[in-house]
Amino acid sequence: MQLILASTSPRRREILALLGLPFQVIAPPFEEIIVRRRSVEEEVTAFALEKARSVAAEHPQDIVIGSDTMITLDGEKFGKPADLDDARRMLRAFSGKRHRIYTSVAIVDGAGGPGLRRVEEVSVLMRPYTDREITDYLAWGESLDKAGAYSIQGEGSRLITSIDGDYLAAVGLPLMPIAGYLRERGLAFPLDIERLYMEKSFLNWRNFG
Repeated sequence: MQLILASTSPRRREILALLGLPFQVIAPPFEEIIVRRRSVEEEVTAFALEKARSVAAEHPQDIVIGSDTMITLDGEKFGKPADLDDARRMLRAFSGKRHRIYTSVAIVDGAGGPGLRRVEEVSVLMRPYTDREITDYLAWGESLDKAGAYSIQGEGSRLITSIDGDYLAAVGLPLMPIAGYLRERGLAFPLDIERLYMEKSFLNWRNFG
């Protein structure tokens, strides 16, 4: 039995690595196609589950973790931008407003466990910023692979006033439910996760504490 992260996201890899457990990273052969009639909770859960299942099909005896992130504002779903123009559109929409991040985790457990499905909701308030500030931010090159076109843990943090909810979920992976599930499955790991959440010692977490 091994632990597998079904993801291409460096930030999800960094978060899972906090546990101190060995794991493999495999890109999931799954294409995300947004279904407008589904709620955002249903959408991110379905995407996370299908990512995990697509990898578990080739690793049927392992524990596979999938995750997905999506943002909503005024009833519109925001995933990763298609290009820089789309990223600019998203950032303009968020300026001075509060939006919500939904990050799911799905575990497919081929080692005999029940698996897991969970969605964490995080509220983010952006400060008002100008078109020039958007242009300057896009030049950092961290927008195109991020839901909502900004990086909470990177230069995008300068656009944020406050975060209400699980910072790690906002960055890309809810670690607390994963740690709880693995503990229940008898896996020991060196991380004191309660202390991590108390000390906020990951990237710029303390800035939003």
